Order: sequence, then structure tokens, then C-alpha cells
Amino acid sequence: MNQIIIKKTKLPEVIIIENKKFEDNRGFFTESYNQKCFNEALNIKVKFVQDNHSRSIKNTLRGMHYQIKHPQGKLVRVVFGEIFDVAVDMRKSSINFGKWTGVNLSSSNMRQLWIPPGFAHGFVVLSDYADVLYKTTNYWNPKAEYCLAWNDKDININWPEIDSNLIISQKDNNGQELKNAKYFEDL
Repeated sequence: MNQIIIKKTKLPEVIIIENKKFEDNRGFFTESYNQKCFNEALNIKVKFVQDNHSRSIKNTLRGMHYQIKHPQGKLVRVVFGEIFDVAVDMRKSSINFGKWTGVNLSSSNMRQLWIPPGFAHGFVVLSDYADVLYKTTNYWNPKAEYCLAWNDKDININWPEIDSNLIISQKDNNGQELKNAKYFEDL
């Protein structure tokens, strides 16, 4: 029996995943990842090689990150708090090149977001803090990493609650606009 519920986003390859949750007087149980169910539900074959865990405080924006020569697919979920998670299509041959989609992920809605290789990824923290876990299909390679401008006017991401209290690294604040960014030629 498949425990995964699939929901589409504005970008067809970026998928919201909801796992069935079983609750009783003790609490709840959910199978957060099952490779066979995941591959069957998305009709793909994926192998994850790395798990990452970040904790960030409210108003922290991380991203928009992507790797060209060693692209990563990411399965993102929040185990504490809430984020607004964003993916931007960086595949030049795609009809959705430069378009974005965003989803609220939280410990209460227990959603996960599948972001395949070829997309930039980032998020902003909406709660006091958030613990974000994500699986990747390739190892992090700093020499292959690029950063897209989170505030590129041509992409026009509708970030919630962005104000003067934004916390962002220098690297992320200096991301390239889409018109100057490196992109995927043949994914």
C-alpha cells in the first residue's frame, strides 16, 4: 500500500509529497521516506547519497542554490517550525525556465518538497526557528555551486514576510540575476 500522496505545483517536476500519518493517544507515526514508494509514486528512479540538517532563526533566507556539474535533486522537509520553500527552473531548454514555485513546509503540515536536478532552491524561515532536513541525490561540491539572486526582479518571487530584519549570508545576498547566471544547458 502506497503511503504517499502527490500534489502538483506550478512547475510540473517540483512535487509536494504528503505521507500518511497515523495518530492515537500516544502521538503519531509516519513513514517519512520509503525509496520504493517514492520512486513508484513519482515514476522515477532516485538514489539519495547525503542528508543535510539546517537550523535557522526567523527571517533567515537561505538560497537560491544550485550545482551545475554535479546537480542535486533535493527532498526537503521541516521537522520543527515553518518555512516558505522555493524552487526556480534553471534549465535553459525548459518552457518554465526562470519561473518559480513556492510552498509552505512545516512540522505541522508534514509536507515534503521534491526538487529535481536543474532547479535553484532556497527558503525563508517564518517561525521563531526552523529545523530543515533534506536528502540530496549528489554530494555537495563547492566548486560546482552557484547562487541565483533571491530578489531578481525578472523572476519576481513573492516571498512572504521579507522586511528590513532579513538575515542573509553575503554569498546569498550577492547571487547572480537570471540574465547573468549560469544555467543548465542539457538536463
